[in-house]
Formats: sequence, structure tokens, C-alpha cells
Amino acid sequence: MATILLVDDQVNMRRSMALLLGHEGYAVREAAGASDALAALRSGPVDVVLTDVRMDGESDGATLLRAVKARDPEIEVVLVTAFGTIADAVDAIKSGAYDYLTKPVDPERLLITVRRAVERRALAREVRQLRAQVHETDEIVATSPAMQAVVAAVAQLAQSDSTVLITGESGTGKELVARALHRQSPRRHGRFVPINCGAIPETILESELFGHRKGAFTGAIADKKGLLEEAHGGVLFLDEVGEMPASMQVRLLRFLQGGEVRRVGDTETRRVDVRLVVATHRALEDEVAAGRFREDFFYRINVVGVRIPPLRERPEDVPTLADHFVRRIAARLRRNVRGVTPGAVALMTAYHWPGNVRELENAIERAVNVASGELITEGDLPATLTVASRPGALRGPAAAEDERARLVGALERCRWNQSRAAVTLGMSRTTLWRKLREHRIDA
Repeated sequence: MATILLVDDQVNMRRSMALLLGHEGYAVREAAGASDALAALRSGPVDVVLTDVRMDGESDGATLLRAVKARDPEIEVVLVTAFGTIADAVDAIKSGAYDYLTKPVDPERLLITVRRAVERRALAREVRQLRAQVHETDEIVATSPAMQAVVAAVAQLAQSDSTVLITGESGTGKELVARALHRQSPRRHGRFVPINCGAIPETILESELFGHRKGAFTGAIADKKGLLEEAHGGVLFLDEVGEMPASMQVRLLRFLQGGEVRRVGDTETRRVDVRLVVATHRALEDEVAAGRFREDFFYRINVVGVRIPPLRERPEDVPTLADHFVRRIAARLRRNVRGVTPGAVALMTAYHWPGNVRELENAIERAVNVASGELITEGDLPATLTVASRPGALRGPAAAEDERARLVGALERCRWNQSRAAVTLGMSRTTLWRKLREHRIDA
């Protein structure tokens, strides 16, 4: 329930608006002036302040507006006055007011304005919470020397504007590193705009990246900015750039050389200031040699590189990552799980983690859900870890056959539903899809 603070020195006006808003389900608090309003703000949370502009004997509503915004910029303020002009309304909005109403206030207009202000306040709160979660998620856990080297490279490259090529197997955390580059760079106040080149059909990828003019093609009902323009002043992250069609590689190459974009169907070019960070799980040198990736584009994006080692090459990171995921996931799921038993740690450290950090995170989430106590035990972990840790566990070609059998078995048990099969295998759907291609399994 949203809380509305009504500020007006006229009791009858205040009470009538309180009745109207209370009937709509809002919690309403009242104040006779600015000082009472500030005291009310100190005594409890408020979502929207609805205040008269002119009040006798003390500060006016415009002064209260500035005081409210100084205390909490997310609180929305609506000003009400009997002497409104367009200039007053413009000044109020410039000072941070959500809206400016004139007396006599139309009840329907008042309710619509308050509802929209409440929605905006809720959205601001949600964005703040999501940003906090992103900062927590963006933490790079680095115990091993290999990952500490990655962290050091990120800190150094963040101060540059050069294009960065991040390589590593699926699930190693390439987007995590890209976000860290953005967060530590002078562009941190600009947007971080990610796009998965392998997830968007070739027919609409150009429009997504460069935008389009109204009428450029069927369905283009309005002008649309592309992601390059959206990322102006920030970072555009192209994930799985190895999947990008050759035609788009040419267009991006031109952009990188000139810094200009032209929307589909447009004749006008626009200057865009964007840092490009790209990532791939493919060996692009091999793709170039095979003719599947443009050599000129490869050299243009391969200015500086960061390789993220797979989890099997840095087993010392497993206990630290597991503890990190337990704390975060248990808090999100509201489960009283605080750690992992030594036996479970040993089991996880010995596992080869083909799905890398993402597979580990999925395994921990499953374990947090099924754990019966405060500590995750060996029995709470996916069965794949137990099988792999048995004496004489398969390696080499035999291991590949064993993995193929596990994939097919999981798909059959899940009636070939790839999303459910990925969950039972403790890996992401993207990793499962890649493994199906590797093993030539037609799902």
C-alpha cells in the first residue's frame, strides 16, 4: 500500500483529498505545513507528497519540494496551487516536481496523477534494488592466480577505450568481466548494453544494432534507436560475436572505423561514442582460417584480449565460489543455509565442471533448495558430481561417450524438453544446446 502525505493549511481541502485518496486504498497522512511535513517524513516512509504551493505563516510548497528531494530524491512531489501559470509549472518540473495541478482540482485528474506518481516511485525503488543486485552479481571471485591475473587485467584495461576481446568457454563469466570493465571505467555513468549475437535472427540483427526509420520495412511503424545509439557514452557488449553474420561484421567494421551509424532506411548518419567489448567461446583464429569469420573484422576487435580460464584449470576457486553462491542464493530463496560440508567441498573440487561457473551456480541453487540442514552435504549435490568422482571415472573418448549418454538419458527422462533437461543436468540451456551440437544429438 502506497503512502501519500497531504500538505495543506486549509483543513477542509486537506480532508476532502484525504477521503478521496483513502477510498482508493492509499494510506494517507496529513500535515498542516512544511515543518509538519518534514516531521512526518522523519517518522515513516512516504511515497508521494501532495502539497499546496502557498501556505500561510511558513515556507511555501516549492521550498518543501527542494527539502523533500534533498532528503530522498525518489519521493515524488505533486504541487497544487490556485494561481498556476505555465511558467510556474515549468519551474516546478525543473525543480523536480512530478506534476503541477491547479485548483479547483479535478478528482479524476488528481487520482490519475497520484497513481502515476506512485508507479514511478515503485519503479525507482525497483531499479535501485536491481542495481544493488547487479553490483553484487558483478563481483569477480578470484582466489586462484589465474583469476587474480584476470582481475588485474580488467583494472588496467578499464582505463582505456580500446576494444576488448574476452574469450573463454561457455559459463566462465565473460559478461561478468565485461560488466566489471564498464563499472571500473570512466564510462561507468553511461549505459552497459549487452546483446547476444547468436540469439537474434540475422534478419533483425541489423535493426537491433543500428536502428531503423519508420517505414523502412514491414512492421517499422516508428523510428527506432539501435543499441549502438542506446549505448552512447557507455559500453556495447557483443556476446558470442563468433555467431555474427558476415554482413553484420562488415557494417560493424565500418562503424569502428568511422564512429558513425546509419539507421536502416535512413540517409542521415549519426556520431556515436561507444566502447565495444566483445566475447566468444570460439577460437576465432580457427574460424578465420576456415573462412567463417572475416579476417579484417577479427583484427579490428582483437585489439586487447582477456582469456578466462575454465573452472577445471582453477579448482582452488571452487570453494570460494561455492560459499559466494550459497550466501547469495540462500538470501534470495530465504533458506537457512549457511555453508557447505567438507565432504561436499571435496566432491565439488574434484569435479571437472564442463559447464564451468554457471554449472556450479546451478548446482548450488539445487542444493540450497533440497538441503535439510544449515550445511549442504554431498547428497544435496547433483548426481553427476557423484558419478564423476567414482574411482575409474571415465576420461578421454570414453568420457565423451559417457557424457553423450548422460545427455540423451536426461533428455529422454524429460521427454526431450531441453529446459527441464538442463536443470536436471545442472547446466544452462545454452551449455546444453552447445553440447548437443558437439555430440551431434538432434533434439
